[in-house]
This record gives sequence, C-alpha cells and structure tokens, in this order.
Amino acid sequence: MPLMTWTEKMSVGIGVIDTDHQKLVSMVNELYDGIQAGKGKEKLGSVLDALVDYTKMHFAREEKFFAQTAYPEAAAHQKEHAALTKQVADVQGKFKAGATSTLSLEVMNFLKNWLITHIQGTDKKYVPHLHQKGVK
Repeated sequence: MPLMTWTEKMSVGIGVIDTDHQKLVSMVNELYDGIQAGKGKEKLGSVLDALVDYTKMHFAREEKFFAQTAYPEAAAHQKEHAALTKQVADVQGKFKAGATSTLSLEVMNFLKNWLITHIQGTDKKYVPHLHQKGVK
C-alpha cells in the first residue's frame, strides 16, 4: 500500500510540473516500500539518491519558469525549495554514514506532508501567474 496517492486535487494544471510532482510522489512511495520491505541499504540508498536528484531538477524547472515570467513571489518560494533540499540532503548524508534509522516512518511522513503541503499550498499560488504568462 503506498504512503501517498496522487489525486487531481494535487494538480497545478501545468503539464510538466504535474508530471514532476507525480514522479516525486512515486519516488517517495518507492522509498517507503523499500523501508517497509526491509530492503538492503544499497537499494534504499539508490532510491534516496534518485529522489534527491529529481527534487533538485524539479525545483530548478519551477525556478526557471519563475525567472522567465518574473514571478513576484519567487524569492520566498526558492527559500522553501532550499530548506527542503537541505533537509533531504541531511537525511541522505546520515543514511550514507550508516544511520539507516533516519529513514523512519517519521521521515517518510515528513516527506509526504511536505510534498502535499507544498504542492497544494505554495505551488498553487504560482499557477495564476504562470497561466497568465502562457505557461500551461
């Protein structure tokens, strides 16, 4: 059973961003499934690495749209991106140092809640601006 499920309520109505968000949900679920199944450190490490890399790529994509359209809330949004990137990198660093317990249910719930809150809250705020500028 997945930790989280993509719903239309999470859609921001921008195809490439929705696809990214769906991929992030899938990756969080893959990480969760690996933890639940007691998979080896190598498997969890590769999933966590991919999640970190994909998150950075996704944030860069959003920030490129902000720059192209002069989104007025870009700085605040980028601060949220930086904070999550740091938190996930910290988890990744602890995991690589051998602290596999850092990938606890608490961390997974944090990722789930952050992703849902960020998409449905902060990301939805940029939608009218980007749509007005022709980004769909």
